[in-house]
Amino acid sequence: MMPKKHDILTIIPAFNEAGNIARVLEDLGSSGLEADILVVNDASSDETSAVARAHNVRVIDLPVNLGIGGAVQTGFIYAQRNGYHIAVQFDGDGQHLAGEIPALIAPLLAGRAEVVIGSRFLTRPYQYKTAFFRRLGMRMIQFVNSLLIGQRITDNTSGFRAYNRRALKFLAQTYPDDFPEPEAVVLLGRNGFVMTEVPVKMEQRKEGASSLSGIIGPYYMIKVLLTLAMNAIRPKIRRE
Repeated sequence: MMPKKHDILTIIPAFNEAGNIARVLEDLGSSGLEADILVVNDASSDETSAVARAHNVRVIDLPVNLGIGGAVQTGFIYAQRNGYHIAVQFDGDGQHLAGEIPALIAPLLAGRAEVVIGSRFLTRPYQYKTAFFRRLGMRMIQFVNSLLIGQRITDNTSGFRAYNRRALKFLAQTYPDDFPEPEAVVLLGRNGFVMTEVPVKMEQRKEGASSLSGIIGPYYMIKVLLTLAMNAIRPKIRRE
């Protein structure tokens, strides 16, 4: 594994993203951001790992598929063990834009937050289009999470996030694996972490299909709402 060069680590969880990962890495490489890059290859069956390695970035190849939660937590563990001050979670499907990262990490650098979420829904009109049932589900999750943590988060399913060292340490030890993005909002909020959102632009996926497309979307929303309800009765986790 390459030695640490910067204090910021960009974590890219990737499963069968061979058609997108090169574009993602090129975007990050041309952004001018002083950050190391880690691709967590979640046991892909395509050339995701080979394409990432050809771009001379750090790659962890998981021997079995852990899902998005396990892949992201692997990145948190790597960041925490290697002393990174900030970690940026960045999807491997081409939806996130490297040019938005400075705005994402600005509240961390200023000490105004410990966790920052890039939101597609802070500005109107919305540029990011979603299917009706998926958007309805997102609104339901927003409502439930707001009740649980006493704070309005507009984009609970966003995978574009930044974390400081304390949040990294916490999430390296405890991170949801079923529905990690909305569950993590509740986990962090109920354990006292300071969260904020910044408006970001996101692109539509260029290659492949989302795991939440079609009939899976409404099914996902029902399951995640039930999971969030269970999180409401769990005790807080003691932070060291």
